[in-house]
Amino acid sequence: MIDKTWGSAAEAVADIPDGASLAVGGFGLSGNPIALIEALLAQGTADLSVVSNNCGVDDWGLGVLLGARRIRKMTSSYVGENKEFERQFLSGELELELTPQGTLAEKLRAGGAGIAAFYTQTGVGTQVAEGGLPRRYAPDGTVAVASPVKDVRSFAPTGEPRDYVLEEAIVTDFALVHALRGDRHGNLVFNKAARNFNPLAAMAGRICIAQVEELVEPGELDPDGIHLPGIYVHRVVEVGTGIEKRIERRTVRAATTDGSEA
Repeated sequence: MIDKTWGSAAEAVADIPDGASLAVGGFGLSGNPIALIEALLAQGTADLSVVSNNCGVDDWGLGVLLGARRIRKMTSSYVGENKEFERQFLSGELELELTPQGTLAEKLRAGGAGIAAFYTQTGVGTQVAEGGLPRRYAPDGTVAVASPVKDVRSFAPTGEPRDYVLEEAIVTDFALVHALRGDRHGNLVFNKAARNFNPLAAMAGRICIAQVEELVEPGELDPDGIHLPGIYVHRVVEVGTGIEKRIERRTVRAATTDGSEA
């Protein structure tokens, strides 16, 4: 039997070196592999290049690595919830490759599927294709590094010629993901919104490390209900169902005098 379980998050991430590239699951604060992130923080790994939809918030998720100056570059599609991210980017301390969300998802999936690149309509006619998007600022506020011009070609899959921009796939050294359940073979099941970038990040990593709330024996998961097959997963760490989960924004109705909702 191929048993991919590891004893702790610290052991599972111990060989991630300085300068590594990571694909990290999560959307907002949903599905963040926080135990693995905190273990990476504790061991002091630095100079990381991270691919993730966003960078957590100031004190949680990938934000804890960012706050400790452990991230050199982020490839993301949304960065609006983290003030420290904004400060580091505008001051020239952090490189950012801003990527349309659907394109980012497909770049990760393509990397895992062995597809080197693909053409998409998303970004045609914008700086995404034409180049010039700031990736790193200089201390004086000028653009030190800008995005390059990308190849644009015309295709007519529906009979009408349209322009498409070439996007390269993403493959990273490691992937960190969170799942609801996993078995010892690495088969994973994600819960609701946590099934966002987690499967895609897992596919893109040469070595995928998954934290799971519940570890089960092989055969206990319904084969038809498995969201990510174990072929993509190399290490599994059980973190328990009591692991902290945060919500970015909570909106509730005001209560009336009789205790019911208004």
